[in-house]
Amino acid sequence: MSHPHPELTPPPALPAGGLRIVALGGLGEVGRNMAVLEHEGRLLVIDCGVLFPEEHQPGVDLILPDFDYIADRLDDIEAIVLTHGHEDHIGAVPYLLRLRRDIPLVGSQLTLAFVEAKLKEHRITPVTLAVKEGQVERLGVFECEFVAVNHSIPDALAVAVTTKAGTVLHTGDFKMDQLPLDGRITDLRAFARLGEKGVDLFMVDSTNAEVPGFVTPEVEIGPVLDNVFAQAEKRIIVASFSSHVHRVQQVLNAAHNHGRKVALVGRSMVRNMAIAAELGYLQVPEGVLVDLKRAQDLPDDRIVYMSTGSQGEPMAALSRMANGDHQVRVGAGDTVILASSLIPGNENSVFRVINGLTRLGARVVHSGNAKVHVSGHASAGELLYCYNVLKPRNVMPVHGEVRHLVANGALAVRTGVPADRVVLAEDGVVVDLVDGRASVVGAVPCGYVYVDGSSVGEITDAELKDRRVLGEEGFVSVFAVVDSATGKVLAGPQILARGMAEGDAVFDQVLPDVVKALEDAIAGGATDTYQLQQVMRRVIGQWVNRRLRRRPMIVPVVVEA
Repeated sequence: MSHPHPELTPPPALPAGGLRIVALGGLGEVGRNMAVLEHEGRLLVIDCGVLFPEEHQPGVDLILPDFDYIADRLDDIEAIVLTHGHEDHIGAVPYLLRLRRDIPLVGSQLTLAFVEAKLKEHRITPVTLAVKEGQVERLGVFECEFVAVNHSIPDALAVAVTTKAGTVLHTGDFKMDQLPLDGRITDLRAFARLGEKGVDLFMVDSTNAEVPGFVTPEVEIGPVLDNVFAQAEKRIIVASFSSHVHRVQQVLNAAHNHGRKVALVGRSMVRNMAIAAELGYLQVPEGVLVDLKRAQDLPDDRIVYMSTGSQGEPMAALSRMANGDHQVRVGAGDTVILASSLIPGNENSVFRVINGLTRLGARVVHSGNAKVHVSGHASAGELLYCYNVLKPRNVMPVHGEVRHLVANGALAVRTGVPADRVVLAEDGVVVDLVDGRASVVGAVPCGYVYVDGSSVGEITDAELKDRRVLGEEGFVSVFAVVDSATGKVLAGPQILARGMAEGDAVFDQVLPDVVKALEDAIAGGATDTYQLQQVMRRVIGQWVNRRLRRRPMIVPVVVEA
């Protein structure tokens, strides 16, 4: 996959004094967020996240940004600035640090703690710089000021990057919760101050740009959870992101209020909450947390399982519970709470899990039937507020599918930003900020990089297509031995089919056609086994398509005697 704008050519050299922005992920998709800023020959990376695979990408574990654009310029990178600790913003950091291990990581205390735990699994000890809101750091030619923002994880930061070309304000993921659980609100005073100085380019979260109004405060979730806990007769299983500290805090509080113990389920959940508790971001009531093994011995009405898998991930704890493949066995009378919103593309997986749990007799509470989750992203009302406070000279919507980016751009125009100053770009599109104006100047190749087990970037789109064919259409192998001297078929053809409703016997009808085609091809001068294999592939493929309405993968083998 290359960039989505084939009409765009490779960009020209960056004009002297200009600032170049290239998103290697996060524009046109929800995930894989990564932006590269270039000024005076130096680079600054903002976020480096992963995208989780969809059903049409079988066998893929993670999808990374395409590092090819910076692969031969790793020494030019001043730092990687991380806005917060979600996987779609930090998950690809280990893969970039494999290329150059001493790139400094800059972020808040909790963000860096989550990254360091992840890097430990990759046996990488990073160079880090912990920053707080209000702090200003000079990273080479980039001056970075960090601003507190709300999100569905503590310690999220926006970053204002000032260069000779102007100031870029990148929000990261944010919302404007006026009643946050930790009392840390989005710092609109800092936004206003930056606006007074002049924001030349506003790179702003677009995920909820289509949603009118303002996001419901997190504090309103607590009473809803408390009510669900009060009604629950047996075990409670709550599924959430493994980094959603605020939601885990609310579950711990509700469990404490109702005399229940909480067991954390899932390796990432256990790891992240241990970090959050150690750093003081998670307040654990005395005696509430128990080990998963001990939880099995507690009465059903005295236990809560806090689990991963709210997006229907096949190998996560909740999916395995729904399939009956987990030590926690869901049964009649249990209550399952999906405390997260649906990430676009995950709908079918989540509904499959909900149906599986319901079939087991559980009551499933989710955002469609109860207010058990609020988004971490600013809705249209909040975005309008920001545009009016900042009065940016140029706007570049980020973090979202195309429809989100377009909706966000329309909001900017409604507040008075000239339409020709709103840059709608997708992954790989190159945007230059020169003389106070941002404009698209070209595009660079920016494909998906697939992680499949221990392999990184070795799986191609063509191979994924083969996997889909195998899964959807089946597999046919055909074997024959030919005498190239006499032009006779000595053995076979033997056909073996897998993943098809019809048995192998149905292919007996086509065998005479295959023999005739092989003998005709040899008589016509075809002696190369590859040519003969293609003859068999064509004859069987046409017959299967005509008679069985299938397009299976066909693997022909011809042996010369």
